[in-house]
Amino acid sequence: LICEAYNLMKDVLGMDQGEMVEVFDEWNKGELNSFLIEITRDILNFKDNDGKYLLPKIQDTAGQKGTGKWTGISALEYGVPVTLIGEAVFARCLSALKDERVAASTVLPGSSVKFTGDKKEFLEHLRKALYTSKLISYAQGFMLLREAAKVNNWHLNYGSIALMWRGGCIIRSVFLGNIKDAFSKNPQLSNLLLDPYFSERISASQQSLRQVVAQAALVGVPAPALSAALAFYDGYRAAVLPANLLQAQR
Repeated sequence: LICEAYNLMKDVLGMDQGEMVEVFDEWNKGELNSFLIEITRDILNFKDNDGKYLLPKIQDTAGQKGTGKWTGISALEYGVPVTLIGEAVFARCLSALKDERVAASTVLPGSSVKFTGDKKEFLEHLRKALYTSKLISYAQGFMLLREAAKVNNWHLNYGSIALMWRGGCIIRSVFLGNIKDAFSKNPQLSNLLLDPYFSERISASQQSLRQVVAQAALVGVPAPALSAALAFYDGYRAAVLPANLLQAQR
């Protein structure tokens, strides 16, 4: 998600790294405060011995150590739509196809649309979109934990798990305390998105997520995790889905 936000700043808004440092620094002072936002700011600000930013010198290919893959496999085994982590893993797999991507960039056409909107307004949409998507990703993670607990007859304290992650984990973020509060108020909460605190914030930010995903598609900048967050949100809130046709086709 953060990589997609960085890419949208770079390829949609045309921002330089100095500008991005200021944005991530500001974001880290609010509801997006987290370990990953903090180190993203520091990475963007880091310069090599020649005085130039280091980040553009790093090759844009990534492997995966296995945790995302294991989570995706578990999600499929338990039948839980942990779509954001799945898309994040697939994005890494796609990044590893560097030679193919370079060749494809000379053959496959992209969009001719350029961003013409208000930069400051879009950055606020992006902040809200990132926040909303992070909430949805956490919600999916707890859905997986709840289903695994049900199948294996585990008795998990979800609020305590959230606090454990807050203590030095890479996914440490300021709203883990709010997650703890949600499960303390309602230990049987089926989904974090249904907690009043989080549903209010999702309601206030979901339109920004739509704006960002739509703009990314129009300009031709990939945003698979942000797009997955929106697709899950709209699917989860849908009283009727087209799975009846799928069943009929069987």
